[in-house]
Amino acid sequence: MSITLKQVFNKDKTFRPKRKFEPGTQRFELHKKAQASLSSGVDLRAAVALPHGEDLNDWVAVHVVDFFNRINLIYGTVCEFCTEKSCPVMSGGPRYEYRWQDDHKYKKPTALPAPKYMNLLMDWIEVQINNEDIFPTSMGIPFPKNFIQICKKIICRLFRVFVHVYIHHFDRMILMGAEAHVNTCYKHFYYFSTELNLIDRKELEPLKEMTSGMCH
Repeated sequence: MSITLKQVFNKDKTFRPKRKFEPGTQRFELHKKAQASLSSGVDLRAAVALPHGEDLNDWVAVHVVDFFNRINLIYGTVCEFCTEKSCPVMSGGPRYEYRWQDDHKYKKPTALPAPKYMNLLMDWIEVQINNEDIFPTSMGIPFPKNFIQICKKIICRLFRVFVHVYIHHFDRMILMGAEAHVNTCYKHFYYFSTELNLIDRKELEPLKEMTSGMCH
């Protein structure tokens, strides 16, 4: 790992504050279990399967928060090169353009420069994962009935960060020596999302060729 990469990934140079799991809670233990299986070099496809006896919502919650933190870091490494001038639209090559829509300012899908879209996206996710009614931190407090649907939308939008970074900024990742880290994170995200049916196949189209070579 290069010095630059150590600075980037080890110093919490996050795009925004991290959401952490409290030690001693069941979700913290699940988080540790997920992390341990990753660091032991096991098959990523096997690592994402729901462990026997564990609750699906808990497993998804732990991963969604973790992916948010990690993808945040990845975008944080290229955000100074992702400007309104270099990326006037949020896209994944000429064939795919993503428009922003939310329940507040952008009621209709709106074309935005990539950095603006990314900021809105990260804010939108951050608000949800810090909302106790959606991501309860205390055991015994139930998840909302539509929790998996909420997570599907978060996963779908996080995938678009990978699309943009891979198609428009991967040369920067290579220069920083970060491509192995990003590829591992992507594979983990891809296997998790597809194993648990959290993403629509059509959303995967922009990186289909790359994925078929990377995730056999």
